[in-house]
Amino acid sequence: MMDLTLLTILAPALAAGLLVLSTHVVLGRQVLKRGIIFIDLAIAQIAALGAVLVHTRHWLHDADGHQHLLGLDYLVPALFALGGAALIALLERRFKAELEALIGCLYVLSAVAAMLLLAGDPHGGELLKQLLSGQILWTDWPSLVGPVLITVLCLGLLLWRPDVLEGPLFYVLFALVITFSVQLVGVYLVFSSLILPALAVNRMSGKSALFWGYGVGVLGYASGLWLSAGLDLPSGATIVCTLSLAAVLVRVSVRGQGSR
Repeated sequence: MMDLTLLTILAPALAAGLLVLSTHVVLGRQVLKRGIIFIDLAIAQIAALGAVLVHTRHWLHDADGHQHLLGLDYLVPALFALGGAALIALLERRFKAELEALIGCLYVLSAVAAMLLLAGDPHGGELLKQLLSGQILWTDWPSLVGPVLITVLCLGLLLWRPDVLEGPLFYVLFALVITFSVQLVGVYLVFSSLILPALAVNRMSGKSALFWGYGVGVLGYASGLWLSAGLDLPSGATIVCTLSLAAVLVRVSVRGQGSR
């Protein structure tokens, strides 16, 4: 049984996971529909490149390591992600047949660019690990204020204008959501939160697909956090594994229910 201290640690971490899932289950289904599976990895990595740039530009920090301008940790990655999304939207119009390959190239280029920027940084390896695997267990309530606002705005927009998912504004919405998600849970969990629930319910439609998709996400995050805390395992990697298991279980157990 968990004690109160452990619960107080897990509560904001689970809240962060639920915030990510609230938008990613819907966006992930659209990613599969468009056939651009690796767009999430690419834009997440481009946003991470923006975070690395902020970290390595020492003129942005004072002698104590604090930023001269607050909010750069989110502003610069968001600008990078929006730029990446705009580029992918342009590529979709001109090179649709090769789009997935080009998105993969963008991911690789942004990943190696981040490695080159961090090559001379003694703490570069730790930052890169944090951006990839995330540190969801260290999430606190104040750090969720910005993501909550962005999530509410995005969900409100989707309820008001669901057709946004079908047009070019999808890329703008996607980039903004991914920026905050990477900061919260890391690149690997961003990809897993988008794709695994979507794959689990890919043969379903309507409200039942969303119900089971969110179920996969909640089960994956809750069980992953519980296992990582109880067994002292890396939280990001553990949640990816439990999300995968939950996706397989749902895909097998509800096969044929509400299918298209």
